[in-house]
Amino acid sequence: MKIKGFLLGHFLSSNSLFLTNSPLLFIFRHFYTDSVSNFNSREKIALSLYDDMSRTRPLPSVKTFNQLLSCVVNLKEYSSAIYLFKDISCNLGIYVDEYTMNIAINSYCLSNRADFGFSILGWFFKLGCVPDVITFNTLLKGLFRENKINEAQKLFRKMVKEELCELSVVTYGTMIDGLCKAGNVAMAIELLGVMEKGRMICKPNTRIYNMVIDGLCKDRMIDYALKLFVEMSEKGIPPDVITYNALIRGLCNLSRWSEAKMILKKMIIGYKIYPNVITFNSLVDALCKEGLMDEAEDVIHTMKQQNVTPNVVTYNALIDGYCKKKKIDVAMHLFREMPRKGVEPNAATYNTLLQGLFHCGRYSCALKLFDELQAIGIKPDFYTYCNVLDGLCRNGEVERALLLLNALECKEAEHLNIAYYTIVMDGLCEAKKLDSALAIFSDLASKGLQPDVVTYNILIQGFCRNGLLEEVKDIILKMEQASVLPNELTFNLIIQGNLKGGKYEDAAKLFEEMFAKGFSPNSFTLELLLDLLETTEQNPTIFKMIQKLVPNILKQKLLSNELVRRSSEG
Repeated sequence: MKIKGFLLGHFLSSNSLFLTNSPLLFIFRHFYTDSVSNFNSREKIALSLYDDMSRTRPLPSVKTFNQLLSCVVNLKEYSSAIYLFKDISCNLGIYVDEYTMNIAINSYCLSNRADFGFSILGWFFKLGCVPDVITFNTLLKGLFRENKINEAQKLFRKMVKEELCELSVVTYGTMIDGLCKAGNVAMAIELLGVMEKGRMICKPNTRIYNMVIDGLCKDRMIDYALKLFVEMSEKGIPPDVITYNALIRGLCNLSRWSEAKMILKKMIIGYKIYPNVITFNSLVDALCKEGLMDEAEDVIHTMKQQNVTPNVVTYNALIDGYCKKKKIDVAMHLFREMPRKGVEPNAATYNTLLQGLFHCGRYSCALKLFDELQAIGIKPDFYTYCNVLDGLCRNGEVERALLLLNALECKEAEHLNIAYYTIVMDGLCEAKKLDSALAIFSDLASKGLQPDVVTYNILIQGFCRNGLLEEVKDIILKMEQASVLPNELTFNLIIQGNLKGGKYEDAAKLFEEMFAKGFSPNSFTLELLLDLLETTEQNPTIFKMIQKLVPNILKQKLLSNELVRRSSEG
């Protein structure tokens, strides 16, 4: 600590710039990243360094403080960066510049507080500075990060209309990436067209095309993605491994294996771009989802031949594939092999195995694995708890599930999720413990949880199965009072309950209401109606309900035939 203080004092007293390769920056990084054990937290280290700097006379330049702030942000200590910014500008009296304010905006945006980031714009005008393209790009990223798509679009339009700054490729890239991730690929393509027609400085590059191609592939619009890929090559914009990875993943997810192989061949032979771990993982994952485990193992063999090391994603895909085929022993063997291969399992690995073990009825092994997960320091996540609660309920251990739920209430009070309660309520309903399920439901409001349509459907299904149709009416009333709208499943469950209970007229009224809302009977409801038509000697109410279905069935058949005809003509 004395050495650190001496060196800090020496370099700061000389007011040296915080250059990238300066000794001060080296010391900061060393003590900030490698000596956490000497301090209670990273935040204290940053504050300690800042304290030394702020007591140095004369004070270091704003550039020095900017470098410190940048390091703090890069280490993801955003709250510390904001605190330091406020102290630098308000208490030390240092004249902050555009760079300092951009760091503050970025810190707010990375903390999911873009609204506070916008408040920094007032500082710009107060200090006679002009926000630049970096400022607005950061705010755009912040809005997209918080899924405020409309606000991001409004800001972009304002930037263009009022010429707030000189737009850059990064600006367009931020917009295109944000729109694609939000599922608005059509608008992203429009912006790509604008870039194509614009000035040379904002022409789309490989990265921009990759964003759009990836978005199209994720939306299963692979043919359009392939068309864009051809256009990209024709315009002299070279694809890279990211381009090919997106296309290969998109083709694999649609089981278009021959095309995926052709793209892979073109990638290696045509462009001398060699597949990386992401390329191979896309192939392995898609093959495993199809249940083609032998082919997936062949890909891994090729992977190793190419000196590409399988990572946790590779193993997770294989383990998931074997669990789905109920080859749980093979999955466990792979799991135990991972550490020997230098690959550490993560929460997703454990979640997949927990689900597999529970589905195979090996709940005692699953519970041991759950204990192991916590013992090695992996924090169970939402999916872990859902898997364990569901697994216990599926294996008739609903009382254990209740105990875990109670433990979660004590330990995870701030992170309780309605899904946990819905799973346990479903288990209680399956065990015909309807009073207990209703008691949990009634207690949700006191825990600050709002039941959703899935929660209501679980109760409705449980009571309908037991012929308690009057109680179902009470649940529907509660649903209306909570302003939770019924969905297609809600109607089907209640109709099935009424049909099984001989309440045909009530079922017919609900049938009409369901159609009015644009919903349709599912296969279970249709099967039940057809069975009743045979056993009730063509009951007129049942017959009318089936008659109502006939036009819809014919419409669907005609539409299907028309689509086939157009496809053949095209």
